[in-house]
Amino acid sequence: MTDHKVVGREEWQAAREELLQREKEHTRMGDELARQRRELPWVAIDKQYRFDTDDGTRTLAELFDGRSQLLVYHFMFGPSYQAGDPVNSSIADGLDGLLPHLHARDVTLLLVSRAPLAKLQAYKQRMGWSLPWVSSVNTDFNFDFGASATEEQVRGITPPLEGGLPPIVRQNAAAAGTDVPGYLSEAPVMSAFTLQEGAIYQTYGTTWRGVEFLMGYYPILDRMPKGRDEGGGWQLWLRRHDEYDSE
Repeated sequence: MTDHKVVGREEWQAAREELLQREKEHTRMGDELARQRRELPWVAIDKQYRFDTDDGTRTLAELFDGRSQLLVYHFMFGPSYQAGDPVNSSIADGLDGLLPHLHARDVTLLLVSRAPLAKLQAYKQRMGWSLPWVSSVNTDFNFDFGASATEEQVRGITPPLEGGLPPIVRQNAAAAGTDVPGYLSEAPVMSAFTLQEGAIYQTYGTTWRGVEFLMGYYPILDRMPKGRDEGGGWQLWLRRHDEYDSE
């Protein structure tokens, strides 16, 4: 027998209606935050960046691919990684099928990482993704937008933090084929840009739990009886999509 409270349909409906009012408040608050995001001031991007892509070297402006809006996800795949981060891979799984819909709304979406392009292409083929993925290995792009640090910088701050790092760090570092400082040289970051009359502006950016809107499975789990069911093991359950059956 379940230890959860069980009631009749009428009492359940009354409780559901009470919760619905709070859900509607949450939705309206979300709409207001979205409006405020759109009203953020922009930052002009004057620095010239050149990326390695499947079609050769491209500038940031060329990555817009004829559209006026660009969403960049800074995928955690650093130069020392041998494979993409599993949690970032779960994000890319969900993004891959959205491309036609975003294109219809004047949005280009792509991944950018510091690993060499050949590594990215091989991993993309393994994962079966079609979304564009470019390498910023020869630019400061990831550093300038807070998605990367040098391994030397990370090694300087890692030892005091070792005991306080969540277990997911060591697990994902091992899964990516690198050590903890190498793994922590990358961070999950989303950056949004617009192209207006040849000029590029950053319009928005977020990181860590701020990128959760890209993780489509979490809103679904939040509505299930067990919820996220992570306890103290934050994200430890996440694997690459071709690794669940192997366990």
